[in-house]
Amino acid sequence: MAEEHATRAEHKSFDRPDEVREFPLGRLELIKIGGATVGRAVFKPGWRWAESVQPLAKTKSCEAPHFQYHVSGVLLVKMDDGTELICRPGDVSLLPSGHDAWVVGDEAAVVVDFQGMIDYARAS
Repeated sequence: MAEEHATRAEHKSFDRPDEVREFPLGRLELIKIGGATVGRAVFKPGWRWAESVQPLAKTKSCEAPHFQYHVSGVLLVKMDDGTELICRPGDVSLLPSGHDAWVVGDEAAVVVDFQGMIDYARAS
């Protein structure tokens, strides 16, 4: 199979996302570029996946895999196997399916996700 390359330059901004999804204490902005979907999520203080997004997803834990750059705030991620990660600004995280996450402290956590946001926070 031939490797595909972009045939033209593209430029988009989260200031004008292609789609926005809102959920309790959070917001997801999606842009489609180069055949991919990139999401920027803003999780306000007090946000937790199990309380905010689980009622939409209707799964035991978050099943979306994530490949994220952490812009601001602190996010604690607890994998189903008990592993815990504390993600801070400047960190990059790779999270397989099966986790919960929540904001630590009084600053919003902002992440840019290059993998797992296509169906995130969409009612099932």
